[in-house]
Amino acid sequence: MGLDTGNTTQASTESAGATGQQEHTQEHGNPMPLSSLLENNLRELEAIFADSGDIIFHEWGYGPGYQSRACSIYYLSLVQEDKVNFMKHSLQDLETHEVGPGTDITLEEIRDFFEHHGVSAKKADVVHDLRDCVNEISNGRLIILFDGWDKALSYKAASVETRQVDEPVNESVVIGPRESTVENLQKNLGLLRMRLKTPKFKIQYTAGGGDTRTTVAYGYIEGTVDGELLKEFKRRIQSIETVEILETSYIEQLIEDSSFSPFPQHRYTERSDAAVAALLDGKIAVMVQGTGGILLCPGIFTEFFQSSEDYYQRTVISTMLRWLRIVAFIIALTLPSIYIALSTFHPELIPTVLLLAILNAREGIPLPAFFEALLMEFFFELMREAGVRLPRPIGSAVSIVGALVIGDASISAGIASPIMVIVVALTGIASFAMPQYSMAIALRILRFPLMVSAALLGGFGMMICLLFILLHLSKLRSLGQPYMASLSPLRLRDLRDIFLRIPLKNLLRSPRNLHKR
Repeated sequence: MGLDTGNTTQASTESAGATGQQEHTQEHGNPMPLSSLLENNLRELEAIFADSGDIIFHEWGYGPGYQSRACSIYYLSLVQEDKVNFMKHSLQDLETHEVGPGTDITLEEIRDFFEHHGVSAKKADVVHDLRDCVNEISNGRLIILFDGWDKALSYKAASVETRQVDEPVNESVVIGPRESTVENLQKNLGLLRMRLKTPKFKIQYTAGGGDTRTTVAYGYIEGTVDGELLKEFKRRIQSIETVEILETSYIEQLIEDSSFSPFPQHRYTERSDAAVAALLDGKIAVMVQGTGGILLCPGIFTEFFQSSEDYYQRTVISTMLRWLRIVAFIIALTLPSIYIALSTFHPELIPTVLLLAILNAREGIPLPAFFEALLMEFFFELMREAGVRLPRPIGSAVSIVGALVIGDASISAGIASPIMVIVVALTGIASFAMPQYSMAIALRILRFPLMVSAALLGGFGMMICLLFILLHLSKLRSLGQPYMASLSPLRLRDLRDIFLRIPLKNLLRSPRNLHKR
């Protein structure tokens, strides 16, 4: 069998009317069956892909005297040229096994083979609709159209370079696995499948709307996840079919219960072991093509204090780290406001020696404690944000040097007292101790209203603000589940993995299942 190399042509620009009509048909999802005439199909596709410099229309001949015509269509930017040759080898295999060596293949034989018993064997899909052809090409597949056949063959030929599996950047550990998720959806699913060797691990696919048509996958363990929770999640995930999806955080904002709450209602992870542990606990994992993070739904308040390393350390060490994070949470949230309230409204609560030291340090400071704290917090947040945006080799150095220089210069200029620099530094360090970055951001936001309430009413104002935060947490829900589960209502049995981390031999025998409460 011989294949004519033909000529490689790119899509030509058609009239605006034809293009507009085609887009209108696609938008409404009407059936667009392929024509048996190759010219009609090419005319439609050339109008759709007009002005695209990387779209390839490669016409070639086959059969006796190369009289039969076919066309390969693909994106040059998504498909490597050498992968296109496997189409030729596939037809050669068809000639050898189905027609016989030395015999020219015909359209009837190709059609009969792929329509009846050759699709799975040759790793090809038969496409019936023009809209499906467009989607397949956009997903990096090779489409082959034959003159005289109202169907097309779709081959997997995408070849886009992605980041290799490496060590996690935001969730580094001393003990435990060091493999991180990447921007390739299939690789991420493979990492989870390697750890969950059970058919109960179900994966469902959906796609975002608009022009991106981003592939979204969500997984759960059948029999572990609550049925009502899964039903509610599927109801909310349907909203992504009408909007553009570029990153996993888009889905989080579309399905969350309270859009204006500073507290995160779902967790992120880039560790496959942490995602599997959440799945075993009845969670739903959401992954998006092109995004390295995994979204875990729903998120519970107490889970933001837990790290995957807690279960790789001994019980005493893990429990101590849990309490250390709780103390860090309190410090990051309230330390500046406590200093403002004590120094402004309640100096009698400060020990005499410490009070004299504070008054001596604040001597000559022109600003009240509130404005002093507000100014230093602003500088600290500005340096932290600048350190994130700068290139990695110089970002950390600039942020550290900037903090030292600005702190020393502020003290020397008499704008801030040394005790205020210590308070702001401790607050920032405590926020870094939170395992989840999203929770640390919430603390950074809530710190300022607490400072305002402390400056206005002292300790009484602080208690009012903290009470409002507690009421908000008690009312907040994640996918309909109570955000303060295990603490409100209080269940003593569940505290074994919140304030304490009991030995694994007891914890693994009766794992927590939030949906059974």
